[in-house]
Amino acid sequence: MKKFKMFLSAFVLCMTTMTYAAKVDTLQVASTAMGKTYKAAVVLPNSYAKSKTAFPVMYLLHGAYGHFSDWLKSTPNKKLVHNLADQYNMIIVMPEGETFSFYLDSPVNKESQFETFVTQEVVQKVDKTYRTISNRNGRVITGLSMGGHGALYLSAKHPDLFCAAGSMSGAVDMGTMLNRDSAAQVVKLMQPVFGDKSGSTEMYEQHAVIGMINKLKANKLPLIIDCGVDDFLIEPNRELHRRLVYTKVDHDYTERPGAHTWEYWENSLPYHVLFFNKILLKNQQVAKK
Repeated sequence: MKKFKMFLSAFVLCMTTMTYAAKVDTLQVASTAMGKTYKAAVVLPNSYAKSKTAFPVMYLLHGAYGHFSDWLKSTPNKKLVHNLADQYNMIIVMPEGETFSFYLDSPVNKESQFETFVTQEVVQKVDKTYRTISNRNGRVITGLSMGGHGALYLSAKHPDLFCAAGSMSGAVDMGTMLNRDSAAQVVKLMQPVFGDKSGSTEMYEQHAVIGMINKLKANKLPLIIDCGVDDFLIEPNRELHRRLVYTKVDHDYTERPGAHTWEYWENSLPYHVLFFNKILLKNQQVAKK
């Protein structure tokens, strides 16, 4: 009888957890800019269904060679994003960025317009579909690797949309990709974005976050940037940090043990969400539980 009661208690607890766990939606987002439809994963905190209030939104971008569902299936803890949505009472949106778009609007290819897609089409679709705090004071953005570049790049160009931004292991100096052994592959992968100029360092420099210091300073957005000490992108991140310090741009910069791995990003993401939550609290843009 005692064992049965223990089993029953465990079963009830499990069912309760399942009932009130964060919910994942797959949102179809039509892109007028690109003439196609892409997917975005949307994690709703467990409090969303029981509430009528509006929720802050964190946009979470994936890296190169990846897709919109990466953050849900590639972290060692498959419930990481769910748990953070529940803990901080926020909606987390993971849009498609294709394998090598770098979240740019291609100057040569109308089918690769991911700056417009994320900042206009995804944001608008999310705000129309869910109860969001649909102004910049309730919206933040971060991402890993290519997505780290994307988050800083999009927030620098669209400070009217976001109140804070972050980067984990960000590819903040795109030109360094041409200095690696895989340069020929990079040139090929970037052709849909830069066309015949995908081998030109000048084209990369024009779109690199590391060259946007003046924009970052003028916008005065709170920034959180980190990178693992064994990451192949550590030196560009250190240089970005140095330039931000020299230009007196306030930012949170951290180096931690780790490389360009999901283990590192699983450890990093909670720091970003904590950082953003403090800003949302300051802005009085948090959902009431």
